Amino acid sequence: MRRFDIIIIGSGSGNTILSEAYEGLDVALIDGGIFGGTCINVGCIPTKMYVYPAEISESARELDRLGVSVSIQDVRWREIRDRIFGRIDAISVGGLAYRQSLENVTVFQEMVRFTGPKTLMTASGEQLTANQIVIASGSHVTTPGVPGEDLPQVHTSDTVMRIDDLPQRVVVVGGGFIAAEFAHIFHGLGSSVVQLNRSGRLLRAHDAEIVERFTAAASEQWDLALHQGIEAIVDNGDGTVTVRSIASGDGSAPAGEVREDVADIVLLATGRRPATDLLDPAAGGLGVDERTHLLQVDEFQRVLSPTGEVVEGIWALGDICSPWQLKHVANHEARVVAHNLLHPDSLLRSDHRFVPSAVFTHPQIASVGMTEGQARTWAAENGTEIAVKAQEFGDVAYGWAMEDRYGLCKLIADRSTGQLLGAHMIGESSSSLIQPLIQAMSFGLDVSSMARGQYWIHPALAEVVENALLGLDVDVDEAVALEH
Repeated sequence: MRRFDIIIIGSGSGNTILSEAYEGLDVALIDGGIFGGTCINVGCIPTKMYVYPAEISESARELDRLGVSVSIQDVRWREIRDRIFGRIDAISVGGLAYRQSLENVTVFQEMVRFTGPKTLMTASGEQLTANQIVIASGSHVTTPGVPGEDLPQVHTSDTVMRIDDLPQRVVVVGGGFIAAEFAHIFHGLGSSVVQLNRSGRLLRAHDAEIVERFTAAASEQWDLALHQGIEAIVDNGDGTVTVRSIASGDGSAPAGEVREDVADIVLLATGRRPATDLLDPAAGGLGVDERTHLLQVDEFQRVLSPTGEVVEGIWALGDICSPWQLKHVANHEARVVAHNLLHPDSLLRSDHRFVPSAVFTHPQIASVGMTEGQARTWAAENGTEIAVKAQEFGDVAYGWAMEDRYGLCKLIADRSTGQLLGAHMIGESSSSLIQPLIQAMSFGLDVSSMARGQYWIHPALAEVVENALLGLDVDVDEAVALEH
């Protein structure tokens, strides 16, 4: 059995652990997938590189109502694709080569599983062990398991970005952020898009008012079919497929009504699950939540046993143990683990109090903290009250310039303390506009101090945040806020 000081499973955020502080340690880095992990190869980075031209194209189409007529003449899909992956593939190859060049790092490009406490076996049969093991093996796509999903025209987010040509007709299956972003990408670049979702609710983790606005906006852009359960995908023999779905009866179509959509490609965007099923965690004595499939960890990112005790020397980070499945969360947890591996007597805790997220669709969506529904439940349980303000983008000067129709900044605060409980936005640049609100929540700045304790550039779009803050009915004295 080969012994190391540290074994890291996963080359995404797990790879970032290896700083100069680890040069004196014998390290194994194991990944059976593409080096660099999900975000750089099949997730955040390439999708946003597609989103950007799609967003410009979509915005250009909307210029007509502002007195400017333009047309999208030529979308060169292969040029877009090759620009994206020409950069990304080089990063992956270069990252792998760099790690392989280090004397203290051994890279295993194969899958691995636990065979016992702190013992692993690679797919080729080599047995490994270490005093410290970090599990950062991420998540993988899931599919609904319907007939026809193995057809070459059927894709997941892992494969769809590398297709050769822009499809004329696309069916997107799913209602989460991956489905929303790809529906925007393909529609923005000129495809005819149908989105099928089994339930009647898109983006179920987001605030209901924001979802309502996005649903209205999405239905203006592409064919949005809710309450449709996909049943099968059939090869038509001419390069196209037919997606067969059945209405649940909760929407406009009667229960049992069959819908058939012909498409050049189908994107199954029905979610991702932690890759615990590939690790055999039970053999390692590691606890896994039966419902979420997440590895169980404590606040220090130490893996717990099935009965809740700390498994000494085993750590986890990222999608394998995090319900958020967000790169910035994985990076935060990686920094915590990197410290804790070398400083066992002064462990750091992960801070998951205010985890933000964004959906890069059209309009853009961003969120942090409690939804209004969650905040009302929290207030009832704690005997307090909340204040809510929903500020239209179209009611501030820059919103007038855009003739904005859907933008909304919704803030939720504790009425008695003025502390923000949640912030939810839909509209232009929401992923950037929300950042000062994340900062206020993280550092305990009350809404009155935030609104009056600084200048807000006029007539920048950030005034929508200022006005939302000012509109919150809280008990914090404005004069005191100004003094601060």
